[in-house]
Amino acid sequence: MDITKFVVSHREKALLYGDYSTYHSQLSKKLLNCRKKLNIATKKRGTFHPRNQVTAEQVAEDHGYIHLQLLTAERTWADAMAVKAAHSVETKGIGGKTRSHIVSRLEKGARTAEQLAEVLAQTESGASSVDVLEARAYAALLRGAALFEKQHWEPCLKSYSIARIIYSALSTAAKNDIFKDLLSETIDPSIRYAAYQAQIPRTQPIAEIALKYFQHAGPELAAHIEKQNPAVLQHGDADAKQGAGGAPATLTWRGREVKIEDAAIAIAWAAVGAEKAKLAEKLSSAGSLVPRELAGAYDDILVASQDAVDATKQAIDELKSEGVPQSDSRMQSLQITRTAVNYEMISWRIGRNRALIGQDDGARLDFGAPIKKKKQQEQTGEASEDKGRDLTPGRQIAKLKEKVVLYDGILQSLESIKELPGVANDQELSAQLEATSQYFTALKCLAISRSHAIAGHAVNALALVKHALDQCKAALPVLSGDSHDGKPAPRNIQVTNQHAGLLRDILGGELQRSRALVEIHNSNKPTSASQTGGAGKPLSSQLLNYPAGGVDLNNIVTYPPQLEPIPVKPLFLDVAWNYIEYPAKQQRPAAAVQDKSKGTEKEPEPEAKPQKRGWFGFGR
Repeated sequence: MDITKFVVSHREKALLYGDYSTYHSQLSKKLLNCRKKLNIATKKRGTFHPRNQVTAEQVAEDHGYIHLQLLTAERTWADAMAVKAAHSVETKGIGGKTRSHIVSRLEKGARTAEQLAEVLAQTESGASSVDVLEARAYAALLRGAALFEKQHWEPCLKSYSIARIIYSALSTAAKNDIFKDLLSETIDPSIRYAAYQAQIPRTQPIAEIALKYFQHAGPELAAHIEKQNPAVLQHGDADAKQGAGGAPATLTWRGREVKIEDAAIAIAWAAVGAEKAKLAEKLSSAGSLVPRELAGAYDDILVASQDAVDATKQAIDELKSEGVPQSDSRMQSLQITRTAVNYEMISWRIGRNRALIGQDDGARLDFGAPIKKKKQQEQTGEASEDKGRDLTPGRQIAKLKEKVVLYDGILQSLESIKELPGVANDQELSAQLEATSQYFTALKCLAISRSHAIAGHAVNALALVKHALDQCKAALPVLSGDSHDGKPAPRNIQVTNQHAGLLRDILGGELQRSRALVEIHNSNKPTSASQTGGAGKPLSSQLLNYPAGGVDLNNIVTYPPQLEPIPVKPLFLDVAWNYIEYPAKQQRPAAAVQDKSKGTEKEPEPEAKPQKRGWFGFGR
C-alpha cells in the first residue's frame, strides 16, 4: 500500500512550487475525485448524507478507501499548517483562538488516521504487517503534532516515540530514505524540543528517550516491530547501538578530561572510534594498495569526524542562543571538545593527503607506472624495475606538481589547527605543529628541486635542496618516536623521527648530487667559452672592456701577427677639410658667380595677397 510514500510524495510535489494553502486546495480536488471513483460523492444540488466509517471489507475490496482516509487527514493537516504559517510572522506569536483552530484541525486529522490504523489492524482488511506499522506511525505523527501545539510535552513524547521506533525499524528493513528523512527533519527535532521542555537532560540520547516512552505502546505493536527489526526495541535505533549503550561519557584532550554533556556529540565521537578501528583493520588486511584506493579508505572516518564537528558546533550555538556566557563550565567543556574533534578531523584529512602522495610521503623519487603498463604487469605478473623511465620530462614535472599541491593542502591544514581555541597557549603542541610544518615544507622543497633538476636548472635545485635539509634538521629533534611498536597504523598528522630521519638521509644524498651537478656545470662554462671564443678578439684588442668571466691567458695577443688594415687618422682629415685651401677651389666660385650674372634678371615678385582665414573669410 505504501502509505508513507503516498503521503510524502504528495507533500513534496505540492510544496515544491507552492505553499500549504496550495496543498490544501489540491487535496480538496483529489479528495473529490477519489469520492467520485468510489461512487460516494454528493451530487450537485443533492441532499448531504453523513458518511459511514470505512470498514475492513471495503479496504480489502478497494484500496481507494485507504487513499480517501489519507487525503482527508492530510487536508486537515495542510489547513492547520497554512494557518500556522500565516500567523508565524506576527511579533506577538500565535494567539489563543488561532492556536485552538490549529489544534482542532490536527486532532481531526489524527482521529482520521487512527481510524485507518484500527481498520488495517483487522485481519479482514488483508493488510500486511508493514502496512499496519506505517498507518500506526502516521497516526502517531499527527497526534504528536497536535499535542505539540497544545504544549502537552509528556503525551507528545509518547506519540513521537512510537513514530520514531516504527520508522527506525522500517528504514533498516526497507532501505528507504523516506523514513530517514522523516526521522531527521521532523521527528528528532520535535523529540529534542519536547524533551527540553520536559526538563530531560541533554546528555540522554534521542534513541533512549524514544525507547523509554515507547514502553507504553502495548505488546501488539511491539510484536509487529520485532518482525521487522528486533534490535530497535533494544537500542531505540538500529544505527545507534554504540551511541545508546557504548557512547563515551568523557573526552580526553592533551591530558585534560572533559565530560560530554551532549548526546549527539557522544554518539558521533563513538562513531569516530569505530571507524578508526575499521580503517586500521582494513589497511592491515588489504596488503599493498594503490594510493587512490588507500585514500578512499579514509572517506568513512572523515564523514564521522565531520559529524562530530557539526554536532559540537550545533551544541555551542544552542548554548549561545540561550545566553550562556563563555565563562560557564558547559561552554568551556564544549570549547575543549570543539578543539579535540576539529584536531581529529584535520588529522585524518592530512592522513588522506599523505596516502595520496605515496610511500614515505613522497620522499623517494617514484612517479608510478603508466596505467597500460600497470595492467600488463598485473596480467603477466612482472614487476617494474624503473617506474618513471617511460614518462617524459613534462609528465614527470606534472607528477611533481601534483605532489606540491598536496603538500600545500597539508600545510594549510596545519595552519588551521593553530587557529583552534587553546592551541596557541600549548607550547608543546605548538612546537610539534611547527616541526611537522617544517617536515612537510622540506618535502615540498624537495619536490620542487627535483622539477628544477629535470628542467636543467641545477643551481636552483641545489638551493632548494639545501633549504629542505635545513628545515628537516630543525624538525628532527622535536618529532617524537614511533608509538605503534612497529605495527602498521593509518597515517594521520603524527610524523615520527623515523620519517624525518629517512628524509634527512635522502636530502643528504640529493645535496651531494646537486653540488656535483653544479660543479660540472660551472667547469664546463670556461671550456665551452674557449672552444667557441678561441678565434675571437685577443685581450690586447679589448682593453677597454672589463673581463667579467675571467682572462683567457691563451688568447692575449695574436701571434704570429697578421697583416690587417687599420684607419689612418680619419677624424683629423674630416675636421681639417674645412681649413684646407686648394688652388682649384678659388676659381670655381668666381666662375659660378659670372655665370649667374649673365643669366636673366629676376622678375619682381608679386605682392602676396592676404590669405583668407576660416570658412567665410574671417577667423582667428
